[in-house]
Parts: sequence; C-alpha cells; structure tokens
Amino acid sequence: MIAKTYTCSLLGIDAILVEVEVDLSPGLPAFATVGLPDNIVRESKDRVKTALQNSGYPFPSERITVNLAPANLKKEGAGFDLPIAVGILAAMGIINNQRAEQTIMAGELSLDGRVKPITGGLSMAIQAHKSGYSMLLLPSENASEAAVTDALSVYPIKHLSEVVEFINGNQLITPVELDWNNVWRSQMNEELDFDEVRGQEHAKRGLEVAAAGGHNVLLVGPPGAGKTMLAQRLPSILPLLSFGETLETSKIYSVAGLLGNSPLMVRRPFRAPHHSISDAGLVGGGHIPRPGEVSLAHNGVLFLDEFPEFRRNVLDLLRQPLEDGQVTIARASMSLSYPARVMLVAAMNPCPCGYFGSRDRSCKCSPQQVQRYRSRVSGPILDRIDLHIEAPAVRYEDLRSTQPAEPSGSIRERVVAARNCQIERFAHAGIYSNALMKPRHIKKHCKLDEAGEKLLAGAVRQLGLSARAYHRILKVARTIADLDSEETIASHHLLEAIQYRSLDRTIF
Repeated sequence: MIAKTYTCSLLGIDAILVEVEVDLSPGLPAFATVGLPDNIVRESKDRVKTALQNSGYPFPSERITVNLAPANLKKEGAGFDLPIAVGILAAMGIINNQRAEQTIMAGELSLDGRVKPITGGLSMAIQAHKSGYSMLLLPSENASEAAVTDALSVYPIKHLSEVVEFINGNQLITPVELDWNNVWRSQMNEELDFDEVRGQEHAKRGLEVAAAGGHNVLLVGPPGAGKTMLAQRLPSILPLLSFGETLETSKIYSVAGLLGNSPLMVRRPFRAPHHSISDAGLVGGGHIPRPGEVSLAHNGVLFLDEFPEFRRNVLDLLRQPLEDGQVTIARASMSLSYPARVMLVAAMNPCPCGYFGSRDRSCKCSPQQVQRYRSRVSGPILDRIDLHIEAPAVRYEDLRSTQPAEPSGSIRERVVAARNCQIERFAHAGIYSNALMKPRHIKKHCKLDEAGEKLLAGAVRQLGLSARAYHRILKVARTIADLDSEETIASHHLLEAIQYRSLDRTIF
C-alpha cells in the first residue's frame, strides 16, 4: 500500500514542497530512501524505527520504500523524520491517510518518540501557505515563528503519539496565536542609544550621514577612542524595519537556527565577527550550505573590527555581496543565493601601534610599517567604502561632561526624513538610497553649480583624490544635502563630504 505525506525542504532561505511517498511491499525486510537524500535523511530509518517502537506502534516487517519528490533536488536535514514515520503508519492503516495528505509536517524524532526542533520553520510556513495548505505541524519550539502567517493554522507538537491522535481526530491541539505587540515590545526596548556616547561629535555626525544614505563606513582612530561603541549604536538611528524586511531577515535567522525565543527579528541585526573568521563563516557555504555573517547582517550592520587583521582573501569575498546585495554559493548540483544587503562598518587603527597622528602619544611605527599595515586592506574593498571617519581619543573634559548628548531618536528622525527623500527620488530607478547610485544617477541628481565645480576640482588636484573618490564625494554630498532638505548640492555640503575621504589624501 502506498501512503503520502507532505513536508518542506530548504533551498537557501526559501522552502519548497516535498511529497513523501511510502510503499510497503512483500519481501525481505528492508528500508530504502530514494530521491537524493543526504546522509542525515538516510539515517532517519534508524530513528524512525526506534521511535515508532518506543511509542507503542508496530514496525512493518516488509520492504519499505520511501520516495522524496521532486527527485532532482537534494534533501537535507532531520526534518523528514516525522513525515516518514507518519507515512509508514498511514501505509499500515493506523493513520487516516486522506487527512494526513491535507497536512504539512516537519520534525526530527528522538528515539523515544519526542519531536525535536528543526531549522527553517518560518520558510516552511510561508511555502505551506503559498501551496494552499491550511494546517502545519511543527515542533513546539518552532511553532511561534511559523505563526506569523495568519492564514495558516500552526499546531505545536511534542511527541509522535500526539501527531497520530491529532490526524485521526482523537485529540485536539490548540494552534499557536502570535501576540504582535509583545513581540515588538520585547525587542525594541533593548537598543543601545547615542546619548551614552561622550564626545566624538564629528564621528557621530559622520555615522548620521552614513545612515541617511546607506553608505559604508570606515572608522579610523587609536585604541579606546570608542569606535566599537559608536558602531554598536548605528542600528539605533537607522529606519525601523518594514514588515517585508522583518520577514526576510527572520527567514535567514530561522534557516540558521538563530531565532532563539523570539519568533521574529524586529530590530536591525548587528553582526560583529572576529577577525579570525573563515571565508565560509563570513559569506556562507560549507558542506551543508548555511548563511554567513554577511547574510545574518542583512538589512542591518556588519561590523568588522580590527579591519586589517582579517585575512585579505576573506575580505575580498565581500566584494560581490557589497555590490550585488546577495551571496551566491555554487555547488555541483545546484546554486544557492542568500540575501546580503548590509551597511559595512569597519574599524582600524591608523598604524600598528595605533597612535599615528595622535596629539597625546607618539607613534613608534616606521613609515614602512604604517604602509604595510594599511596595504592589508585591498583597493577594491576600500573602493566600496564611502566615508572614512576619523575618531580621535576622547578628551577628559568630554568624559566628565554632564551635558546630555543627543539621543538616537532625534537623529533617527532626520535620517528617516532623508531616506524618504531618496525613496521618492529613486522611485522608478530600482534603488532606494544614495549609496546605490550608478554614474547615470550621479550625473542626473548630483549637479553642482559653478562654485561647487571649482571647489571639487581643487580638492581633486590638491589632495590627490582618485576617480572613485570623486564619485564617493558626490554621493555623500547628495546625502548631506538631503539631511538639510535641499534640492541642490551647495559648497558646504561638498566641503563636509571631502573631509570624509581621509584615506585618499596623500598626506595621511
């Protein structure tokens, strides 16, 4: 007898519907799984057999064939345990086969029949809804994240016996209901605030400009100047996530198994990997492909402290994500894409000892050491960073000051107003911020008057700025003008933009 159940398999951050066919036929006892299963899926036969027996159900002494369709797609993960076990019970006539076909389910089985959590519950719920299903059975730990789809009833399960009784109509399980207000409130109260930062007014202004235009940033300053403290508070001045951004970001964390106790990511993520990270850890990949740090920072901030200490080949892997907003991982059998639209914030010392150009401490590095230290960061990566912000050591007077600093909420209001100007400006251009402007957009939206042309020409000649620095200055100047709600770029906008190109100056 053939029985069918349905589940979902992950493909990147999305899920696809998988039909699980179970056939019991006469012959010597055997258990075969076909349909491109990986090793974890192949091992499910031992988990399923033991879980069924320890839950009080018989295990057939016939030949069992499990087919996972579509057969041309690689099946990975332990979430197939539950649908395979239910399919076997349905083929034996213990479970109502017709009702089992109307439900999508996923879960890993322990040897005593308990249902253990899986990854990608949110993506599975979205795919189940798209496929026209109204019921989804998931482990209780994953049910809350899947409950964001209001048109789908998500039932939390803890044991295989609950699934059997529920499908047969002998037990009621209450579907999960999500309290949206509690979800938003529980995370929004945890944000760091710029009012905790003393001094560094120039750096705070630079981060405001970066947030307003979506620009990548490099913070340069001595140890202890507060570069990490500033970067950690950057998400607090970015616009709040839209529902679409929240859903997309949460899908990434769901696939990576990092949602924790919260069903959704309602705050912009902030990721700060150590400089010893591998290439797969940063951009994603591995034997079983997983999203890397650049994807986990999607719609948020990727902070790379001690920027020159990262291996050069690892940093160069960021070139495609920063340019395209996604990571593509190619395999022999398929190609996966993970979204990676991030604001890159890097931090570095001006020299190996950290005190080049300091007013308080003398630098002990030779010119060759300074040059060697900075050359660890390749030109193509620096080409994708719009603002170089100097963060000097904080003065004692600033540390002891009792004057309140400007809170993040006030800065965010100006940032949101500038972003709204850009969204309206680029409504038909396929981009949403000044940082994404191409040369044709720069030519159209960054026009200068005669005084501005002379000022920029003098800066390019006297400071030795490159062609890429020229375009970066125009982008940043456009953002500064947006913060001032001005249609044209004035000379003072250009002057402020020029000072954010410190690494392009030959005197630095």
